Amino acid sequence: MDKLIIAIDGQASTGKSTQAKKIADYLGFNYRDSGAYYRAITLYLLNSNVKHNLKISQEILNQISIKQDYNEGHFRIFLNDNDVTNKIRGHKVSLSVSNYAKKPEIRKFVFDQLRNSAESNSLVVDGRDIGTVVFPDADYKFFLIAEPRIRAERRHKQIDDDSVKVDIIEEEIKIRDKTDSTREIAPLRKADDAFKIDVSDLTINEVFNKILQKIKSD
Repeated sequence: MDKLIIAIDGQASTGKSTQAKKIADYLGFNYRDSGAYYRAITLYLLNSNVKHNLKISQEILNQISIKQDYNEGHFRIFLNDNDVTNKIRGHKVSLSVSNYAKKPEIRKFVFDQLRNSAESNSLVVDGRDIGTVVFPDADYKFFLIAEPRIRAERRHKQIDDDSVKVDIIEEEIKIRDKTDSTREIAPLRKADDAFKIDVSDLTINEVFNKILQKIKSD
């Protein structure tokens, strides 16, 4: 089989990573979570007290080493050799990541990481601009959407913190949608040739089957 790129884009908390990992497992492809790169960078900058309204120098970026590992259903991400898989999903990082992710110097850093990953391997990668900017010539493109309330409920279960209310998460998701879709650099949008799936009322397996059916039908 020739080397293939499968891009799964979409709104926050629509299950992009879950689907990308299932597809990678099924096809035996490598997997990359672009959002995890941005989250790891955000974690590093927050811990270093580097504000998002400042230009992030190359000197600072050179201090950041990120590695992703996905094997037998288990995903891990390492920041400077420390496993931060759980830390990057915390509420503080979730609240701040869009502000850092829209910075051009950070986006270029992540673009380079992703493109290097695809040089010699078939790849499934999820994010917000994979099919439009990072891999515009991807062999298959998908775009996932869902109602904000449903996404908020899913995120609430993910963070497992009763002190954070669903209503607050829903409002933050709406703000993030606006930030992601209106930023100047690589805004969130559906690629013209992407297959859109509204996952609001679908189970994980139903979404997976829709994606797989589309791939097999081409």
